[in-house]
Amino acid sequence: MKAQAVFAGAPQDLPAVLVGADFSRAGSIAHSRYFLVSVFVLLLVKMQYNDKEVVKMRRGVMLRGAWRIARTYWFSEEKWSAWLLLSSVIVLNLVLVYITVQLNLWQGSFYDAIQNFNYAGFLKIMEQYALLGVLFIVVKGYQIYVRMLLHLRWRRWLTERYLSAWLKKKSYYRLQLMARNATDNPDQRISEDVELFVMLTLRLSVDFLQDVVTVFSFVIILWNLSGVFYLPVGGQQIPIYGYLVWLALAYAIVGTYWTLKVGRPLVRLEYDQQRYEADFRFSLVRVREHAESIALYGGENNEKKNCMNRFNQIVVNFMKIIDVRKKLMWLTTGYSKISVIFAALIASPLYFRGQIHFGQMFQIIDAYNHVQVGFSFIIDSFTQLAQWRAVINRLNNFLTFLEAVQTEERSHPEVVSRQHHTDFGLEGVNVFQPNGQKLVQDLTLKLPVGQSLLITGPSGCGKSTLLRTLAGIWPYASGRIRLPRKARLMFIPQKAYMPINTLREVLLYPGPARSLNDADLQAVLTACRLSHLTGRLDEWMDWGQALSLGEQQRMAFVRALLQKPDWLFLDEATSALDEITEQTVYRLAVKALTKTTIISVGHRRTLVSYHQNRLLLGGDGSWELRTASLRS
Repeated sequence: MKAQAVFAGAPQDLPAVLVGADFSRAGSIAHSRYFLVSVFVLLLVKMQYNDKEVVKMRRGVMLRGAWRIARTYWFSEEKWSAWLLLSSVIVLNLVLVYITVQLNLWQGSFYDAIQNFNYAGFLKIMEQYALLGVLFIVVKGYQIYVRMLLHLRWRRWLTERYLSAWLKKKSYYRLQLMARNATDNPDQRISEDVELFVMLTLRLSVDFLQDVVTVFSFVIILWNLSGVFYLPVGGQQIPIYGYLVWLALAYAIVGTYWTLKVGRPLVRLEYDQQRYEADFRFSLVRVREHAESIALYGGENNEKKNCMNRFNQIVVNFMKIIDVRKKLMWLTTGYSKISVIFAALIASPLYFRGQIHFGQMFQIIDAYNHVQVGFSFIIDSFTQLAQWRAVINRLNNFLTFLEAVQTEERSHPEVVSRQHHTDFGLEGVNVFQPNGQKLVQDLTLKLPVGQSLLITGPSGCGKSTLLRTLAGIWPYASGRIRLPRKARLMFIPQKAYMPINTLREVLLYPGPARSLNDADLQAVLTACRLSHLTGRLDEWMDWGQALSLGEQQRMAFVRALLQKPDWLFLDEATSALDEITEQTVYRLAVKALTKTTIISVGHRRTLVSYHQNRLLLGGDGSWELRTASLRS
């Protein structure tokens, strides 16, 4: 038999909806089937509400994008350790929720002991709290440890994947050639966005799971303490079971609606902020890399103006973020503060009518707060959700353009064919600019081993572009290029790359082809007029900044002499050298690299004497092959 509370003479300041509620536990237990169904509906509502309002943004694009990035790790060679760590995090989270529930039950006994002046019971309750507190601290520590370990391993794997994709088949270079390239700052995508994606994905997903479990656990407590509310409609009493749970849900829905309404612009603003920050950082890096040129031009004011223009974009966008976050802070802070009063207000009729005791009053307030916090996942995590979506967009854009590069490469005819040939040959090779303009048309020639070739022509005729085609990094070409299959090729650009490392590693970059000792390195340095560097082999620094362009070009010849490639391609590799030094390094190369075929690009007529053949490009697609001589 239900014990119905009529609430005659209820205080006037209490909400009218509370009058006429059945607060007996018998009523709640008797309708346990309604409770189970309601809990299931609540969880579905929460999940659907999150999905439709935030996570589903643009019909599930964000979720699909997140899964596209994440799935590779969870089904990779590390999948077993990954799932084990994730399972451990989940289990530890469930233990934390269990301890939190026990602490809620502890509150009822604690306040009852105080109200009843039960000192012995009070001491026993404090012992229970000490045990629960120690257990909570230990489990929380391990939960954080395992979660951070999973974070580190996932980030390491994803970083390696993105780095490999970026470097694979020279995609890092081809990205710059794409006219429609919209991926900015790939270094930031790999260094920062991968970290943010892993951190936010783990935090949001684990927190969401914990919220669901917390809601389920505390809904049981809150439901059993709620009783039954009878809503009078047309002379009939309609029972509403677990009215405190439904009020918590309604409160969370109102708060979530306004959070979405106020905070929606934050998604785009966070995306733009990361881009503006990266652009500003890149402009500062360029000043450092081109410090000498800027100093010689006296371009400090111009560089300052350029950097400040980029920084002003950060300021303007950040002011918009400040405005949105200010409103969100007002909303979320007010929401959390009002919830405490709201919980006490809706639980007060139970206490003042004698339906619950003092301890249960605080137990209801604590349980209500846990339930509404669980329902308020979007409100509490909106800023992180906005940042997460921006990170997903940037990483997926990066992947999309990397795939576009590889697709574009497959769409072009095969240009370089390494076959069993002893010579070097080109058959009907055409070289284009990205806009389709033809630089070289139907180039056909054969170069026997040991024969050298000098490529000349007016500026902009496509000399360096032809060399890039021979290297296999220029995609806008067609035809056939025959190279010996096992031949070792080496390409030296006009400005040789100097990694930040020891001088020894710089000389052997990208890796030694044979065993070399210090005496070998010092001898070649001396021969290339770099004797002042022989005692600095183990010195670590940015050699690209420490050495002049002429010294860097001589360092490139040192690399060639040490590695002894079968084919050596030089792209204006002596443009910064005087004629005497140029003569020294070329004669040294011809004398020491007797089995190496040299193909050079250059403007100087002095280079002709070091080559047997000369290819003259016209710039309009025409070309002419001659025997090299100073008169030609």
